[in-house]
Amino acid sequence: MENKIIENKVLKSKTTRNNAGYVILSLVAMMLWGSLFPSVKIGYKAFDIDTAYVPNILMFAALRFTICGVIVCVLSAIKKEKLEEPKSKSILNITIMGIFGIVLHYAFTYVGLSMTESSKTALLKQLGVLFYVCFAFIFFKNERFSVQKIAGAVIGFGGIAAINAGEKISSVSVGDTLIILASLCTVVSSVISKKAVEGSSPFWATGISQLTGGFILFIAALAAGGNFPSFNLKATFVFIYICSASIIGYTLWYYVMRKMDLSRLFIIKFSEPLFACLFGAILLNEDIFKLQYLAAFLLISAGIVIGNQRRDESVSNTNEIEGSASNSK
Repeated sequence: MENKIIENKVLKSKTTRNNAGYVILSLVAMMLWGSLFPSVKIGYKAFDIDTAYVPNILMFAALRFTICGVIVCVLSAIKKEKLEEPKSKSILNITIMGIFGIVLHYAFTYVGLSMTESSKTALLKQLGVLFYVCFAFIFFKNERFSVQKIAGAVIGFGGIAAINAGEKISSVSVGDTLIILASLCTVVSSVISKKAVEGSSPFWATGISQLTGGFILFIAALAAGGNFPSFNLKATFVFIYICSASIIGYTLWYYVMRKMDLSRLFIIKFSEPLFACLFGAILLNEDIFKLQYLAAFLLISAGIVIGNQRRDESVSNTNEIEGSASNSK
């Protein structure tokens, strides 16, 4: 019996180390994604893109994701990465991921980002995270409805309201609405992604979804009269960073998604606006020392943490400890 207890402790220790590693990888992905908010704005200026002309914004997004998708798909084929069987169904699911997670999400994000501050955009995008954490039971059977999640939703919505405290609704409604729609597209894409990446390589998930999304955005931008951006030395370096951060960030996200519950992963995703605010202050000299931003950060953070409490796990852990203690006697 003592040997069994020791084995359980070793297994628990190993699991804890693995979880810590997944958390670190998730935070790296969030840091990269957070840095993309100000980087995209820098890209607009470097490429001399008129942010008032939507087709050119979409063309910029299309170029980014198409190139990223081609690179990752080629690397996946060379490395002979695994694609879940049946392959046709797997490709279809990943393609749908690309439509929601790339086409709709970034169409709303890129246009919305041109109408508001990058740090504010990152905070508003967490509305989708709140929605999933509080209503995850709709999407997955192992996710349970609870009072804590309702409380988290109420507190979280208070954080969203705090962002616009003291501002006129008319001055922020258009850009903010687009960002909120983008956040809901993230939820849909993530739910599909969780099922799609279970048996497939995260490289294929990244490559196919970005290639599909980039191609559709390219057709839409071209049809709307979008023009290819003009490259120069600064623009090239900015674009290389944006593509690199996209590839690494998405691959890490899909990899960790296979290892963690989506609700837990979404909690870590809240660190994305923190990194966006920091990079926005460093790269764009944005003023992040505003009372409403601090209030929003604290309220949304508390909402997500409270909304994702799982009493069943604590009870289970308590029972395991008590059971081990009684057996050792």
